[in-house]
Amino acid sequence: MAYNYQTISNNLVKGLPSRVKDVIEQRFGLKNRGRKTLEEIGDSYGITRERVRQIEEAGFAKIKPKLKECKDVFDHLQEEIKLSGNLRKEDNLLELLGGKKYQNQVFFLFSLADNFKKFYQTKDFYSLWTIDENSVKFAEDFLKFLEKRFTELEKPLTLEDIKKETSSHFGKPITSEALYSFLEISKQIKAGVDGRYGLKDWSEINPKGVKDKAYLILKREHRPLHFTEVTNLINNSEFVKMLGDKALTQTVHNELIKDSRFVLVGRGLYALGEWGYQPGQVKDVILNILKESNKPLTREQILERVSKQRIVKTNTVFLNLNNKRFFLKNPDGKYQVREA
Repeated sequence: MAYNYQTISNNLVKGLPSRVKDVIEQRFGLKNRGRKTLEEIGDSYGITRERVRQIEEAGFAKIKPKLKECKDVFDHLQEEIKLSGNLRKEDNLLELLGGKKYQNQVFFLFSLADNFKKFYQTKDFYSLWTIDENSVKFAEDFLKFLEKRFTELEKPLTLEDIKKETSSHFGKPITSEALYSFLEISKQIKAGVDGRYGLKDWSEINPKGVKDKAYLILKREHRPLHFTEVTNLINNSEFVKMLGDKALTQTVHNELIKDSRFVLVGRGLYALGEWGYQPGQVKDVILNILKESNKPLTREQILERVSKQRIVKTNTVFLNLNNKRFFLKNPDGKYQVREA
């Protein structure tokens, strides 16, 4: 059911002494202006901030007997928080209920009723509203445990993965609605552009530049890409929506060259070293293959293994094998490393 929070707020302050009404309207921005501090209101009246607080309290005392007339509204507000694990991040809750226009009025209603409690932001958590202080303690314990698991796992997780990682420790799976509410109040755990969650400092979660964006694109595509394709994928991805600036092709290419996470595997083609690709030229790849095999190999065997490391023409591999400074062809027609 939709409620007109402006009308409800107006009815609650109706009949208050003019100064009391004005103080409350300014304090909570009920006329759709920004909420003002005690000090700002005090300066406008030439009184102390403490006196403003006293006026506000006097106004609340006169309003509270009227709240029983709005029981269905406050039941609705309580139910919205209950559905989300008994707490919600303040900004998201006010936008959910009040939209763009009536967030101040919703904040005013929460501030009036005794069954709603606000927890102010800390270094680890954003401001939130709750109907159960024990739920806040549980959420804090849950998030601290999850931070520890992220540190141990060193990889982002989906919401379903998080449920699995936490259910055994807490004895029961958490609902999706409560999990979302818990995660949104954390300042240490964030969602990445792919919807997975992790620690805020991880490049997968909070990419800090073109090289991190390129890394995430390659990881998502899981295949070698030309630097121009990497650029196009960055510019047509969630990065531009979330982080703004578009990437330049030359900038992307420069970052791919400089960062050791990327391996050049073909003409302008890059892959991630963590996929097993080795750095170096085709010659270096062949040298590593022969050294790891610990025995001579035919050129077809070498070609097959090089093709897993590099996207190059067959003749390129054979031309490198003909380099007598590095490779020796034995009487059986197989190749080995020429010893120094």
